Amino acid sequence: MPTAAGATRTDEAIVLSGVRRSYTTASRLNLLSGRRVPTASFEAVRGVDLSVRRGELFALLGTNGAGKTSTVELIEGLARPSAGEIRVLGHDPVAERGRVRFRTGVVLQSSGFPSALTVAEMARLWHGTLTRPLPVDAMLEAVDLAGRADVETNKLSGGERRRLDVALALMADPEVLILDEPTTGLDPESRRTIWGLVTGLVERGSAVLLTTHYLEEAEQLADRIAIMHAGVIAREGTLAEIVADTPSRITFTRPEHLDLARLETPGARVHVTDEIVIETPTLQDTLARVLAWAGDEPLGSLNARVASLEQVFLAVADRPLTNA
Repeated sequence: MPTAAGATRTDEAIVLSGVRRSYTTASRLNLLSGRRVPTASFEAVRGVDLSVRRGELFALLGTNGAGKTSTVELIEGLARPSAGEIRVLGHDPVAERGRVRFRTGVVLQSSGFPSALTVAEMARLWHGTLTRPLPVDAMLEAVDLAGRADVETNKLSGGERRRLDVALALMADPEVLILDEPTTGLDPESRRTIWGLVTGLVERGSAVLLTTHYLEEAEQLADRIAIMHAGVIAREGTLAEIVADTPSRITFTRPEHLDLARLETPGARVHVTDEIVIETPTLQDTLARVLAWAGDEPLGSLNARVASLEQVFLAVADRPLTNA
């Protein structure tokens, strides 16, 4: 997958500048006007700056209640931001929806199909709404649904329905594709099929915005990643940039016959319980020291791993919520 190195402003397919989104949570009746007026609000998105470039897959991750879904809905043009500006392919996705919609594809977290229609009928119906659609038969073949073309949509399995969702979104050959938890409930083979199609779209120059709970998908597929927490972007960058200041870890069961006082791990932090946990910025050097210290003594459950996106994500999730 191509990287986005050297991208210029014209490469940016999605741009968010100072975006906020508030929800009214309470109201009272104004006795003079007879109207209800808001008395309290909740700000779900609190000043987000974000860009997704052409030819890249950008993963937007979020802790519980982070504001990720609210942000995606704004990008899709389903609502206006309370403040700030959004541009999709250079246009306001609400005010200029007609200039944006036919150039984008969206896979929602869940969707519904008319139960009386077959797979082929649903695909042909959708095909007729698009400006420059790809062939129906080719798209059903691409998501392994050609053999299910005559099956009514209400008889599809959950994974098959998800693959049909993706086929309809890709049928538009979109310049911008928004994938909201696209592989939830899919088997590994179906996930691989979908990611092959999405990767091909990115390689042809489209911009893809992905939300997912599967952190390994973001690690393997994304050119850049952002982690939202409490309505703001807490971390953003390439995977290497995001984990750069997070230590690697070495863990093993506390040995009975070795003196921990003789274990030298300069620059590392050692946590001692029934398990030894060593956090280190220099994994190879520290691991060599641990193995030299152990000698012929086996270290139970020995594990050494570089810093991961999961470590960073959990560290962000543990941060206390603060007021904007």
